[in-house]
Amino acid sequence: MTDAVLSTQGLSRRFGGLMAASSVAIELHRGRLHAVLGPNGAGKTTLINLLSGDLAATAGTIRYKGADITGYSAHRRSRIGIGRSYQKTNIFPAFTVFENCRLAAQSRAPRAFHVFADATRYPPVREAAGRALEAAGLEARGDRVASALSHGEQRQLEIAMVLATAPEVLLLDEPLAGMGAEEAQRMVGLLQKLAPEHAILLVEHDMDAVFAVADVITVMVNGQVLESGAPAQIRASPAVRRAYLGEADA
Repeated sequence: MTDAVLSTQGLSRRFGGLMAASSVAIELHRGRLHAVLGPNGAGKTTLINLLSGDLAATAGTIRYKGADITGYSAHRRSRIGIGRSYQKTNIFPAFTVFENCRLAAQSRAPRAFHVFADATRYPPVREAAGRALEAAGLEARGDRVASALSHGEQRQLEIAMVLATAPEVLLLDEPLAGMGAEEAQRMVGLLQKLAPEHAILLVEHDMDAVFAVADVITVMVNGQVLESGAPAQIRASPAVRRAYLGEADA
């Protein structure tokens, strides 16, 4: 196994007397989709917020390609290659699909734009936006206003915007939420397509989707890691069945 792209040791977050995350150790590797499961309140979104920098850690360390980034801001983590999506769709609904991706790609331009410069004419930005739309399966939707897309397509657009920033790590918080069967199947296909070139952390409640795409599954309960392993190991685990699936011992 190659070195982890993103890893944590003893990662914790306290809110007053509540430990929302407690001594979490996790590793994300390029080419592997790592899913996180757990009941509501298990600490899954807290973990993503800690990794993305939207929350500061109370204790522990976060390393990206070997460097300690625990103190980095969300903006700085994004710029070095850590991208994330949110539970609620986070796009510019009045802009076109292409414009949404162009704005995301523009944030990574190697030079600052002059206040009167026409950013739409800057070829690297347009090319990055186009590649992101193609990767997300939205190349035929570029001219459509984002608000006119279906819910599933808007979720694809959010991922395309993340891809336009050229991330190595993708932190995806419930990308299948609210989708019908057809849209969910399309999203699963997108995740499978993205996995070989990225280190992906997926938080998702759709168990069928998780077991279909995950290489590694971590189960969290009460802010702690209960068990981590291959899907077959997690599916067969008595501890997981008791804590997450509500099954009693035989």
